[in-house]
Amino acid sequence: MTTELRNDVAEIVLQGLRQAQVNGSLPEADVEDPGIERPNNPEHGDLSCTLPLKLARPMRMDPLAIADKIAEHIPSGGVFERVWTARPGFINFAMSDGWRQDQVAAVIAQGDRYGHGEVGAGRRVQVEFVSVNPTGPLHVGHARGAVIGSALAKILDAAGYDVQREYYVNDAGTQIELFHESLYARYLQLHGRDAPVPEGGYQGEYMSHLASEINVADGEAYLTMPPAEAVNRIGAVGVERMIDALRVNLDRLGVSYDLWFSEQSLFDSGRYDRVMKIIEDEGHIEERDGAVWFASSALGEDKDNVLVRSNGAHTYFASDIAYHHEKFEGRGFDRVVNIWGADHQGHVNRMKTAVRALGFDPDNLDLIIYQMVSFKRGDELVRASKRAGNIITIDELVDEVGVDACRFFFLSRAAETQMEFDLELAKRESSDNPVYYVQYAHARIAGILAKAEDQGIDHSNADLSLLTHEAELDLVRKMTVLPELVQMMAENLEPHHLPHYAQELAYAFHTFYQQCRVVSNVEGQEELTRARLQLCSAAKIVLANCLDLMSMSTPEQM
Repeated sequence: MTTELRNDVAEIVLQGLRQAQVNGSLPEADVEDPGIERPNNPEHGDLSCTLPLKLARPMRMDPLAIADKIAEHIPSGGVFERVWTARPGFINFAMSDGWRQDQVAAVIAQGDRYGHGEVGAGRRVQVEFVSVNPTGPLHVGHARGAVIGSALAKILDAAGYDVQREYYVNDAGTQIELFHESLYARYLQLHGRDAPVPEGGYQGEYMSHLASEINVADGEAYLTMPPAEAVNRIGAVGVERMIDALRVNLDRLGVSYDLWFSEQSLFDSGRYDRVMKIIEDEGHIEERDGAVWFASSALGEDKDNVLVRSNGAHTYFASDIAYHHEKFEGRGFDRVVNIWGADHQGHVNRMKTAVRALGFDPDNLDLIIYQMVSFKRGDELVRASKRAGNIITIDELVDEVGVDACRFFFLSRAAETQMEFDLELAKRESSDNPVYYVQYAHARIAGILAKAEDQGIDHSNADLSLLTHEAELDLVRKMTVLPELVQMMAENLEPHHLPHYAQELAYAFHTFYQQCRVVSNVEGQEELTRARLQLCSAAKIVLANCLDLMSMSTPEQM
C-alpha cells in the first residue's frame, strides 16, 4: 500500500463492494465517491468509510447491513490492524503498527518529493493573482492575495498539475491614461511649470517621488516633446518603473511569476476585436444609450453589463472577457484560477457567464475571493487609511515581522473569511507564536540529528519494528496525512489547511520528544536510539516539505 492512504483504502472498499455484488449479497448501484474520511475521534480508526450511508437509498437496505457485507470482503491483518463497522453505517479502518513503521522508511526514500502526487495528471492550470493596477504601491491588503496565490500554485504543482503563475498588468484604459497625465504633471511641476494634476488623477506623494526618479534619469527630455508624445513616453517609463517596484515588493514576500501578461497586448494582437465580434455574432451584444452592453441578463445574470462606455472607453469587464478567451482558447489552459480581492465579489457570476457565452465550460474557471485583513498590536487596532496616507506597505510588514510570519499568518484563514493579523504575536519567540512553534520543531530535529552525528551514531539501517510507543506511532500517523492533504487542497483550492497541519505535525513531534528519549546512553538501547533517529529524520523531511509548500524557511537552529 502506498503512502496515499486514502486513495488506496478507497480502492479496497470498492473491491469489497464489487465482490459483494458479484456473489449477490448486495444489489447493483452507481458509485461516484466511496467517501473515505479521517475521523476526528481516533477511537474510530485512522480512516472511516461513509459509502454505505450513500448506498442505503438506491439499494433500499439498512446502511449498517451494507457496511457489514462490504467489510466481509476486506480482510483484517497485513496493513490493517482492524476493520469494523459501526452505526449508522460506517466502515472503520485502523492501520497496523507494522504499516506505520514501514512509512518511516518510505518518507526517507521519497525525501523532498514526499507529499507530492499525480492527481493533476499534467493538466495545465493557470493561477492569476494580485494583478493590481501598476498605478500605485502595493499595500498589505494585496499581500494576502499574493500569499494565497503563490501557495496554491505550489500545492497544485506538487499535486501533479502543470502550473503557470501569472500577473495581469492593467496597462490599458482610462486609469492608465490618468496615471500618465498625473506623472507628466508632477514632472512639469519639478521644472517650475504650472501643471495641475488632472481631476480624478493620482495625488499620492509616491507620484512626486517617481517623477523625481525619472527626472534624474532623463533630465529635460520630456520638456522638448509635444505634450501628447511626452505624456505617453513618460507614462510608459513610469508604468515600467511601477512594475519593477511591484516585482521587488512581491519578491520580498516570496512571490514570483512565470508571466507578466500585458492587457495592452490584447488590443495590439487584435484579440479584443475578435472576441467582441464573437460575442456580437452570438447575439450577446446590445447598443443603447450610446454604450455597448453585454446582454448577460438573457443568460441568467441579474443585469446587463457595459462593455464600451458612451465616450468610447472600454471597461475592465470587456478586456477581462478577451483575456479569458486568450487563456482558454489562445493558450489552452484546462483550468483557470483567479484570486481576487473582496471588492470583486460582484464580478464572479458575470465572468462565469461571459466564459460560457464564449463557448467554454464555466466550471473550469475558479474564482477565489479573499476578504479584508485587519491588523493589531496586542489589543490595539492598527488603523490604516488611504485618505490619511498611513497605508501599511508590504515592505513595512516584512520589515516588522519577517517573511515567514507574513506567509504563515496570511495562509492561516480560509480566503473567504476576514482575518485579524496580530503583529505582536507574529514577532513573539515562544510557543504562543505558531510560526515559531512549527519552525522550532524543525530546528529541534536538526539539533538531535547533529548531536547523533557528532557521536558517530549510524542510524541508516535501523530496526523500525522497535517503534511501538504511542507517541512514536502518533507522530507517524500525522506524517502520513501530508500526501492526501496535498491532493485535497489541490482539488478544493484550499491552501489554508497547510498551516494548521504544520502545527499539528509540530505538536506530534514535540509530544514524542517529551515522552521518548531519542539519543540514549543506556546500554541495550542502541537499536532503539537508531530507530528513533530514523523517525526524527522522516519527521524533519515532512516538516521541511510542509514549510516549503508555504515558501517558508527551514531553520537548522533557533
